[in-house]
Amino acid sequence: MEVNRKMRFAMVCSSNMNRSMEAHSLLGRAGLDVQSYGTGTHVKLPGPSLHEPNVYDFGTPYSVIYDDLRRKDPDLYKRNGLLPMLKRNTSVKLAPQRWQDNAADGMFDMILTFEERVFDLVVDDMHNREQRLFDTVLIINMDVKDNHEEAGVGAKLALDLCQKLEGADDEWEEVIDDLIVAFEKQHKRKLVYNIAFY
Repeated sequence: MEVNRKMRFAMVCSSNMNRSMEAHSLLGRAGLDVQSYGTGTHVKLPGPSLHEPNVYDFGTPYSVIYDDLRRKDPDLYKRNGLLPMLKRNTSVKLAPQRWQDNAADGMFDMILTFEERVFDLVVDDMHNREQRLFDTVLIINMDVKDNHEEAGVGAKLALDLCQKLEGADDEWEEVIDDLIVAFEKQHKRKLVYNIAFY
C-alpha cells in the first residue's frame, strides 16, 4: 500500500513580506510543508510617505531590512507594524524570494495567491514553463488586503483551505469544485482557481 505523501504548498503575495509570510508562519507551525514567495520586481515596504517607499532586492535578508528600517525611523516602523512583521519573518526564513526565480525549489501541489494580479503572474509563469512531467498543480487566489490584521485572517483561512485539500489527498481533482464551493459558503470569501502542469 502506498504511503500518503504530504502535499507541498506555496504561499505567494507581491513582496513575500506580509500575507505570504503570515500564512507561511502559521502553516509551518501546523506542520504543513510550505514555502513562500513574492512576484514583484522588488520588495516594497511603506516609507515615510506614499511617494517614498522602502525598496529592496529579493534575497536581501529580513534582518538587514529590519536593521535598515530601525536605523531610519524606529518609532514610525514600530508604530506601522513593519518591525514586528520583519522580526516574525526572520524566524520563518532568511530572505524574501521571488516566485519567478524558484524553479529549482521543486514542485508544489497547491499555490495560494493573495491578490488577483499576483495570481495572474503565477498562472502566466506556470503556463510559460516547459511542461515535462505533466504533474498537476492547483493555483488558487483568495483576495486578502495587504495589512497586518487582514494577513492574520488570511493566514487562518489559508490553513483551513490547505488542511481541507490535504484531507482530500490524491482525490483533490475530483472534489475541488465542491471543496471550493463549501469553503466560499463557510468563509464568505470568493476563490478563483486554475490548474497548471509541471
